[in-house]
Amino acid sequence: MGRELDPRRRRRLDEIFGDVLPDTTSDEREPDPEQEDWYQRNKPPHHGDKED
Repeated sequence: MGRELDPRRRRRLDEIFGDVLPDTTSDEREPDPEQEDWYQRNKPPHHGDKED
């Protein structure tokens, strides 16, 4: 479909614009324990306890 860019040009574009899309989606990655800990510490009281 699209043409492949020269690796030097791809690196330069990534330096300027960054990575537009991650290689994987959040549901394909392992959960981040730090993020869950942060959520538990900052969860509003009216949300109650988390039940798995």
